Amino acid sequence: MTEKKRIRSWLNVPGNFEPGDKNAITDIPGVKVGHFTIHDGDIHTGITLIQPHDSNAYLYPTPCAVYTGNGFGKLTGSIQVDELGVLESMIGLTNTLSVPMLVQGLIEYYLENNKEITSINILAGETNDSFLNDIGKLVLKPIHVKEAINNLSVDVKEGAIGAGAGTRCFGYKGGIGTASRCVVMQFPNNEQVYSIGALVQTNFSGNLNIYGQAVPGSTPETSGGGSCMIVIATNAPLDARQLRRNAKRGIAGMVQTGSFLANGSGDFCITFSNYHDNIKPRNEKSPGIFTILPDNQINPLFEAACESVREAIYNSLTMAETITGRDGRRLEAIDMSRLLNVL
Repeated sequence: MTEKKRIRSWLNVPGNFEPGDKNAITDIPGVKVGHFTIHDGDIHTGITLIQPHDSNAYLYPTPCAVYTGNGFGKLTGSIQVDELGVLESMIGLTNTLSVPMLVQGLIEYYLENNKEITSINILAGETNDSFLNDIGKLVLKPIHVKEAINNLSVDVKEGAIGAGAGTRCFGYKGGIGTASRCVVMQFPNNEQVYSIGALVQTNFSGNLNIYGQAVPGSTPETSGGGSCMIVIATNAPLDARQLRRNAKRGIAGMVQTGSFLANGSGDFCITFSNYHDNIKPRNEKSPGIFTILPDNQINPLFEAACESVREAIYNSLTMAETITGRDGRRLEAIDMSRLLNVL
């Protein structure tokens, strides 16, 4: 049995920034992650939710942006995020055919808590887990969204769980992974520490390398399938324009692991900032004051985004387990112990 440990337990992770206490997207205060998972015969699928802050996301929208690396995928709600620059729901991840269900489940949840809603923009994305999962059975239902909400926690489970239950990555079992970085920003009159964290749903192809070292004995997947959903959170004061720039660096972190953003790949990065003073009530009618970092200070956050996404992808692999699913198809977990002599 392949041992499940995060990448830092296997080797020294290079980089210029230290991880947060949990080395997870939940190192950003207020962020929580919840999963619902089904592993049953030929069904391996689930739901993953990311809560942007502790308040009601509909009543207190969050600065947000989306960047598309390759658009062969479904990211419901992204058009309004592009237009308005805010997130007004939890972020949802699931399988390709369950996005409508996920949107319905989140709409029902927000209606229960805000009965005056006549319009809400749910941001929900997917990857296609049909290699292991009999996706056409449509086993996920809106009630399962509520179960994922009930499971929201600062302790993020990784690997073959939630929306990553049935996914594959570089020919191995993929899944959910997360990581974070602390960024010390020097200003003329003070020093400020911000956090940035990533969560990924890995289901993509390419030529796997681990921190620049090609993985020996792995079979490159160059046929052009799979996708990756990336979510980056920060408490640094960034506006939607800057968040979109940061989201591009999330895609760069993915490419650094060996992806080439294949033709059939849906690769999206969602980035949001929950800096407290920039979260305004949706019904606010008075002019608001926003705190925004100058662009000449933003490079460390770009670099930290790359580092976080890259480590999150590796964690999605090293924390996954071998699974046999639909039609007897089997995906092996990556065997890090076999690679230690090289890496």
